[in-house]
Amino acid sequence: MEIVLVLIVVLVAGIVGTLTGFGLSTIMIPVMVLFYPLTEVLLFVGIVHWFSDVWKLVFFRQGIHWKLILSFGIPGILATILGAWLAFDVSSKLLSRILGVFLLVYVVLLFTKNAFQIRPSTGTAALGGALSGFFAGIFGMGGTIRSMFLLAFNLPKAVYLATAGAIALVIDSSRLATYVAKGAILHPTLSWGLLLFVPASFLGARIAKGLVDRIPQAHFRKVVAVFLLLVGLRLLFWPK
Repeated sequence: MEIVLVLIVVLVAGIVGTLTGFGLSTIMIPVMVLFYPLTEVLLFVGIVHWFSDVWKLVFFRQGIHWKLILSFGIPGILATILGAWLAFDVSSKLLSRILGVFLLVYVVLLFTKNAFQIRPSTGTAALGGALSGFFAGIFGMGGTIRSMFLLAFNLPKAVYLATAGAIALVIDSSRLATYVAKGAILHPTLSWGLLLFVPASFLGARIAKGLVDRIPQAHFRKVVAVFLLLVGLRLLFWPK
């Protein structure tokens, strides 16, 4: 049942995450952290997310904005290593509470970020890379922050998705290496389950590719926001 539950979470997260512009980890981590230690969840979801980045490049390879990848990626690598390092040096309960607060702030951001006017520039890209990298490293979730900054550049959807996937791939590679260096290991069930979870992430991305032009992203954003609000409250007041 554990394998089946995680498999469903991976598939749904792959679909919803691609359609909404949020990373797969944004959906998975709040669920997984209820059953496994946060550091183990960060490693597991990071592996699945790494493959999800690859799928984005495969399905949305019509164009990649290389300058943005460099502007986001270089600060992102440095920040994600710092965040990933700190994730292992803070108590799990404190980290869970911090994650809960982050999710609650995150929800407010999801509902209000359209009101912000972010100027597209190299500095904006560097700041977006650093912030998304740090949050990806310490919480495993930097996709929405990266999305908020990338949207300022008004990229065509295919270019946006491919560029976001390439940036995430660079950041995910850095944080996974740091997690392993800090001694993170996977539960045996999760390790063997990757044989199913990775194909499931591919299937989710493939389904999303067929739906991405048909379903309004705003609808999914609201569903995800409510979900994150509930989990954020749970982690804040009843940390694992």
